[in-house]
Amino acid sequence: MTRIRAQKVAEQVKKELADLLQHELKDPRIGFVTITRVEVSGDLQHAKIFVSVYGSDDDKEATLAVLTRAAGFIRGEIARRLHMRMAPELVFRLDDSGEYSERIEQVLKSLKDHEAND
Repeated sequence: MTRIRAQKVAEQVKKELADLLQHELKDPRIGFVTITRVEVSGDLQHAKIFVSVYGSDDDKEATLAVLTRAAGFIRGEIARRLHMRMAPELVFRLDDSGEYSERIEQVLKSLKDHEAND
């Protein structure tokens, strides 16, 4: 498979997954979830789905656990919606990049404030 095809499939998976999370999965343990990126292997057999969850660490873990348990259902729906014979195996990962960048921003701001006070 070409890399371009894998990227196109990743974008379609991201789009369909967002729709599934919004309309199909009604589990109350799923918090405020944002799909930040999807990486699909070149052979389209595996997909890593990076999600950002708003809330406490417990909320994040609970949401990740629910998504992991629902991976089979989600995989089947994606295969059906994208007309794929075989959908990629889904692995969900927490994406902490937003929190990390926010922390860096706070540190830089505090350094700037400290520098201004001197």
